[in-house]
Amino acid sequence: MELIALKILIGLIVGTLIGLTGLGGGVLLLPLLIFGLRVPAIIAVGSDAAFNFLTKIPSSFVHLRKGTVRRKVVLALASGSIAGSILGVRLLQHLRTLHGAGVNDFIKAAVGILLILVSTLLLLQRRIEAQVANRPPTAKSFAGMAVIGLVAGFLVGLTSVGSGSIIMMLLLLFYSYPPKVMVGTDIVHAVLLTGCTSLLHFRLGNVDPSLVGYLLIGSIPGGLVGSHLSTRVPVLWLRRILCVILLSTGARMLWA
Repeated sequence: MELIALKILIGLIVGTLIGLTGLGGGVLLLPLLIFGLRVPAIIAVGSDAAFNFLTKIPSSFVHLRKGTVRRKVVLALASGSIAGSILGVRLLQHLRTLHGAGVNDFIKAAVGILLILVSTLLLLQRRIEAQVANRPPTAKSFAGMAVIGLVAGFLVGLTSVGSGSIIMMLLLLFYSYPPKVMVGTDIVHAVLLTGCTSLLHFRLGNVDPSLVGYLLIGSIPGGLVGSHLSTRVPVLWLRRILCVILLSTGARMLWA
């Protein structure tokens, strides 16, 4: 019973932080599953992908209704990211076949690197936005977007991290879209990517449905609370503090 309550509490914390700061669920939840609940890394990755898929569905419908989604961009990203996700999951399965439980050490190292990368990019996001604000986009082709999707999809297949944060940063660097369109397009694409990834992991037995269910029980009210509090707390400083925590967590995963 205490373990169930802890899972719901973690879902509540993650949901609240997502609502408060807009940070992706992958970078926030995965370390808590691995270090807090001691979930094997490969199960944490699959369950985290399923959690991210289910939590992004409602907001994707909202953005589609509001017209803040570039469907052609979603299609271009997905044409690469789905293939990348399949490659990432197959690589994990291959490594598990070769090394058994040793695959968890590989995942922790990969997640550690991505946490350091993502949190560093988030800390520099405002500076990057200022530098590219008045610059014309440097990539225009369908193929360029597909390559962005391929890279992000591969990373999501391996770690479940990056369906939002990494793609958002790459789109920011190479394309010029209004912020609302950037967010809406990213969320709808993330639904497709995490849906495919979680299905692949589920078929391999890497998803714990009960864990995902308990996390959702906490995260849904948490998201509402976080959204309500977002106008009452210093969100910028909270994001920076979380990024520093994620940096240290990533370092711990690499050198633990």
